[in-house]
Amino acid sequence: MSNGSTGAPHDATPASTEKKLDQMYGLVEGIEIAMFTTRRQDGHLVSRPMATQARAAGADLWFVTDGETHKMDELVHDAHVNVSYYRDKTREWVSVSGTARMVNDRAKIHELYRPDWKAWFPDDGPGRDGGPDDPRLTLVAVDAHSVVYMVSNTPRPVVLFEVVKGMITGQQPDVGETHILNEGELGGNRAGV
Repeated sequence: MSNGSTGAPHDATPASTEKKLDQMYGLVEGIEIAMFTTRRQDGHLVSRPMATQARAAGADLWFVTDGETHKMDELVHDAHVNVSYYRDKTREWVSVSGTARMVNDRAKIHELYRPDWKAWFPDDGPGRDGGPDDPRLTLVAVDAHSVVYMVSNTPRPVVLFEVVKGMITGQQPDVGETHILNEGELGGNRAGV
């Protein structure tokens, strides 16, 4: 992660907003499952695996869930969330801090719907068949306030060499570039995806 320390948070590497957005979404689209963290009413944090849905207008990230679960209560209590992604092979990662909101718009559910959702919404009687009109289907829209991510264009053997070298020398391995997207850079992206 070393890149000529700029003194910016996480030693961020300078890049254009467009490049950072492309890299961030490329990472998110390439990592199937995110850890979605909410805060319970007792103040403790809880994370659960969730699949990021297709990129679409109206939010930075979309997820689908059962609207009858406890995470909905957690989001009503405190809408602040963190969504994190990690790719083990390359050591690349993304951390998204933002706010989440529940979306029950049937048109948006139909837009994002994928047949594999049925696996998570088994047939539970008339109208509750895991299809796009199943009332249990609720979208969770995440509006990002900040994103920090690390991208690597380094071949995997070189990444492994850097990690081993770091273990031997005690110096931090150089496995990629860290970038930050702030709310101003993210906000304009929501409407025009």
